Amino acid sequence: MKPSRAPFITLIVVLVFFYLPILFLVINSFNNSRFASKWTGFSTRWYERLFERTDILAALGNSVKVATAASLFSMIPGTAAAFALHLYKSKLQDAHRLLVTVPLVLPDILMGMSLLLLFVSFGMSLSLVTITVAHITFCLSYVALVVQARLQDFDFNVVEAAQDLGATKVQAFMKVTLPLLAPGILAGGLLAFTLSIDDYVITYFVKGPGSDTLPTLVYSMIKKSKDLPVINALSSLMLIVTFAIVFVSQRLTRPAVS
Repeated sequence: MKPSRAPFITLIVVLVFFYLPILFLVINSFNNSRFASKWTGFSTRWYERLFERTDILAALGNSVKVATAASLFSMIPGTAAAFALHLYKSKLQDAHRLLVTVPLVLPDILMGMSLLLLFVSFGMSLSLVTITVAHITFCLSYVALVVQARLQDFDFNVVEAAQDLGATKVQAFMKVTLPLLAPGILAGGLLAFTLSIDDYVITYFVKGPGSDTLPTLVYSMIKKSKDLPVINALSSLMLIVTFAIVFVSQRLTRPAVS
């Protein structure tokens, strides 16, 4: 019986649907014309113009600072939450699991509005600090789920063996558990970094004057900038960085071959 070509055709259609717009974006970043509707020759002037825009570089710096802080500060409580969910089974942990999962499905606009009200009620000035705190709130859940998935295949017998050989609980954790879980924790941190640097909706609600990140600046450029092709160049560079982070994250979460 001849195998059906329907799965292959479906795969091609899905890939074209997802990646054709991205391909057009990358191609137009090298278009000498300001208008995507016509091609007037190959040029790298939009990339040169990109590095001349101090506002873009400043927003990029803000995004990297926030994303780095959000990923680092979400890895510790996220890992702790993953351990608690994996090791302990109770009604309290069921509620804990629900609280960890809710930020994943909660609409961004609702989370942004609630965090804004929280910061205002505490009298906090909107700045990069409030953006970082907001990003930690949703990055923590992603880190917890990634580390929890890693714990599913973790052999705790090696920890017990280390304790039988004289290691304390702290020594067993630092020298056995943590090194074995490090790839999963780093993968969660990289995922958090990618989600943070790409966030717009939540950032829009909790940012203050002079604390634009890259997504918020790009949105304002789309509305009023004359250098729209610069956004294509910027997006192309961000695409490369994102693919690199996702590739490293997948390599870290891949099971080790014995």
